[in-house]
Amino acid sequence: MSEVLDRLQDRLGYRFRDPALLELAFTHTSYLPEHPAVTESNQRLEFLGDAVVQLVLTEALFELFPAEREGVLSKRRAALTKGAFLVQLARELGLEQCLRLGTSEESTGGRQRASALEDAFEALVGAVYRDSDLAVTRRTVLAIYGSLPDRLDVMEHEENPKGRLQELVQPQHGNHALRYEVASMEGEDHARAYEVEVFLKERPLGRGRGPSKKVAEEAAARAGLITLKAETPT
Repeated sequence: MSEVLDRLQDRLGYRFRDPALLELAFTHTSYLPEHPAVTESNQRLEFLGDAVVQLVLTEALFELFPAEREGVLSKRRAALTKGAFLVQLARELGLEQCLRLGTSEESTGGRQRASALEDAFEALVGAVYRDSDLAVTRRTVLAIYGSLPDRLDVMEHEENPKGRLQELVQPQHGNHALRYEVASMEGEDHARAYEVEVFLKERPLGRGRGPSKKVAEEAAARAGLITLKAETPT
C-alpha cells in the first residue's frame, strides 16, 4: 500500500506530513470490523472535504466568470461537484487502488463502487486540508481539476465524449486517425481497473481509467478533448 500512496502523492504534487491522515482518507467502514486497532473510517474527512471542495470551486468560479449571475455559477459548481464527476476524478487519480476495504466489500466489487470512490476523493481533500492549510489545499484541488472552463466545456458533450472527439479530428485528419490502446489492466476479475490511452495518429492525446475498457476509453476521450481545447486559439 505504501508504494501506491507514494505514487498518489507524486500525482498530487503534495507530500503528507502525517501519513496516517492519508491512510485514513481511504479507510472504508467495512475495513474496521476486521481491524480492531483501526477505530475510524474516512466518513468525517469526507464530510470536511465536501465543504472544502465547495468553497474552493465557488471561489475559483467567482473569479473566473465575473460577469455571470449566481444561478449560472451555481449550475457550474454543481456540474463540477456532482458525484459522477468526482468519481471520474477519483479514477483519474487511481484512488481505487488506495482504498482499504473489508474482505466482503472487496470481493463484491467495492473497489470500483462509485459511492466509495466519491467519498474517498472528498476524504482525500479533507485530509490535505487537515495536513496543510486552505491555500495549499486550494492549489492541490485546482491542480487535480485542471482548467475549469475546459472541464465545463467537455461536460457539454459528456454523453458521447468519443463521438465528440471524433467530430473534432475528422475534418483535418480523417475517419481513422484516432485509436485507443489499453495501457494497463490491474486487479481481480471482480475489481478490474483499466487504463486506456487515446492517440491521434501517433500522438498521445490523453489517458483515462475505469472499471471497463468502455468507461476508460470514454475517460481518455474526455482527456483528449481537454488537450485539444487547450490548443485551440481563443
